[in-house]
Amino acid sequence: MFDDDPGAPGEHACLQTVAQREAAILAPYAVHSAHSAGRKHFEPLHPYRGPFSRDRDRIIHSAAYRRLSYKTQVFTGDVGDYHRTRLTHTLEATSIARSLGRALRLNEDLIEALALAHDLGHPPFGHAGEDTLDECLRDEGGFSHNRHGLRILEELEIRYPDFPGLNLTLEVLAGQAARIDKSQPREHRPDLEAQVVDAADSVAYDTHDADDALEMKLLTLDELLQCRLWREAAQRVGRRYANLDRDELRHAVLHELIDWQVGDLMQQTALRLRQQGIDSLAAVRAAGTLIVASPEIVEQKAELERFLFRRVYRHPQILMVRTRAQQKLRAMFEHFSRQPEGMPISFQSRIESVGVARSVSDYLAGMTDRFAQREYERIFGA
Repeated sequence: MFDDDPGAPGEHACLQTVAQREAAILAPYAVHSAHSAGRKHFEPLHPYRGPFSRDRDRIIHSAAYRRLSYKTQVFTGDVGDYHRTRLTHTLEATSIARSLGRALRLNEDLIEALALAHDLGHPPFGHAGEDTLDECLRDEGGFSHNRHGLRILEELEIRYPDFPGLNLTLEVLAGQAARIDKSQPREHRPDLEAQVVDAADSVAYDTHDADDALEMKLLTLDELLQCRLWREAAQRVGRRYANLDRDELRHAVLHELIDWQVGDLMQQTALRLRQQGIDSLAAVRAAGTLIVASPEIVEQKAELERFLFRRVYRHPQILMVRTRAQQKLRAMFEHFSRQPEGMPISFQSRIESVGVARSVSDYLAGMTDRFAQREYERIFGA
């Protein structure tokens, strides 16, 4: 905690400024920087940045974050420049999360750090790659992108001489850990800042996966409008605008979907906070999940997700590309398991502590889609 850190006079002045600003702005149930549990490895306070803004900067400057720009969100392969990557999805989810956090008077620096880190653990080729690595590691505990993301933050991202990982605050690490197992006991459930990121992630991918599918012509707008969430959003748009062409209607509906869902989350959360008398962090942790949409939107989102699973994620064109990607990743896993000396020294050196299979998985999971494709061609030919 800040109060126990001697620091330098300038550091105390910065800390006092951060604490005063947050005390004036943040709700009592928000995570305040002055009450941070600190970091696993001691570091002196920074002279002009609070702990969570420092975490945010470390994530942005990490190699794992930069690699997100060449990892696909859903659609693997050469699908054009319009479609979301892990990086653009991360930025969109972060934007939504900050809007939610500001309206609820939560710690926006912590929210941004959590949101920017939430997809760092994804391997190449989206969920196809994750499923393949999980199968390859079935005797080693499996593979989860959320668990791998935590390992990146704590071990794999080597940027500083004094400690492994990024040495983020315990609050950011706890928020990422909460994504691994969402059935934790009440006292270990995430703070509202982490809950906001989960909710924003859901709003972003449900909306934008449909948009990308429209761009790829896997769906038509008329088909999407059969889903109640899209139909209701289109009706809301129609009450404000007349005579929109198809492209204008599509973009207007996308905007409405985000605005409507975020507004609903704000209203529902504010209602729960009042009804349950939430006035502290302890009350948040005792209450469990508080940031949930209204029953109507929860039901309509579930319908949309079933529709997208059936019509998009299991579309024959997507499955064909998915199968090819999985074959390539599996072949590389087998190759490097037999010949680990072909991996970079940094991964070879981890074999003694984590084993060959996990070290190979760590190497493959860090690849971008295009690097994985090039590495496959280098090993096996075009």
